Amino acid sequence: MAFNNESICQQFARIIGGQEGFAGGKCVATINRDEIQVTIMGKRFRVTTSFSYESRDNKTGRALCLGRVALLQKEVDRFVAAIIEQGITVSSVHNEWLFDDPSLIYVNIEDVDDPLIFARKVRRALRN
Repeated sequence: MAFNNESICQQFARIIGGQEGFAGGKCVATINRDEIQVTIMGKRFRVTTSFSYESRDNKTGRALCLGRVALLQKEVDRFVAAIIEQGITVSSVHNEWLFDDPSLIYVNIEDVDDPLIFARKVRRALRN
């Protein structure tokens, strides 16, 4: 089974609703969360969420699929429940910044799956 990595990456980003790119040999889809107005130490901070896949098996199409999701605290429970419902592993929930206002929470997710199936699962979870 032959795969076109660029085409799959474009589809991956389109399904997730993000901007496609390649970084360090992996496909990355980035979503700008412009609706969240955050400052760090009084300066505007642009909030982004990103999903990626790498180490894709050319026979099965399965890859290591990852996500780093920036959320407001009030969004965390709903997103975590939705992502678990999709069968995706939540690997961490944490904050990264000391002086952010409002406070952002980052949820990291991981799975080994076909990237397009992973993207559809993520999209469903983001819509909840």
